[in-house]
Amino acid sequence: MFQHILVVCTGNICRSPVGEVLLKHRLPDKRIESAGLGALIGHGVAPNAARLAEADGLNVSDHQARQLTAEMVQAADLILVMSEGQRRAVSELSPPALGKTMLFGRWLGKPGGQGEEIPDPYRKSPEAFAHVHRLLTEAAAAWAARL
Repeated sequence: MFQHILVVCTGNICRSPVGEVLLKHRLPDKRIESAGLGALIGHGVAPNAARLAEADGLNVSDHQARQLTAEMVQAADLILVMSEGQRRAVSELSPPALGKTMLFGRWLGKPGGQGEEIPDPYRKSPEAFAHVHRLLTEAAAAWAARL
């Protein structure tokens, strides 16, 4: 059903590229990409995020940030965002996409809840990056179990 998954964050250098590789690792038969709402186009993964991903055996060295477009949104079967604000921003790009746009952290938090937003660690401490990496890892495992 969901063959093409798009992971979205703000700059496409911290959360979404790590979320992308975490999902690719767990769902190798799916097409998984990432992009940013305010992408730092052409940049690689932020060093703190890259170190944590590589420590988990994930390769993020080829990543180049790219800007989210309406075409990307329309082509995806499922769009995973980090916050409700990003969910609204995706729907502004393409109103019909609202129904296929969900939180990456949808399955985190209390059972029956709305899930958790995953905070932006950009320009924050290594501990903030570690916290976000744990959330991304847990969320990717939860999505993989459901897809």
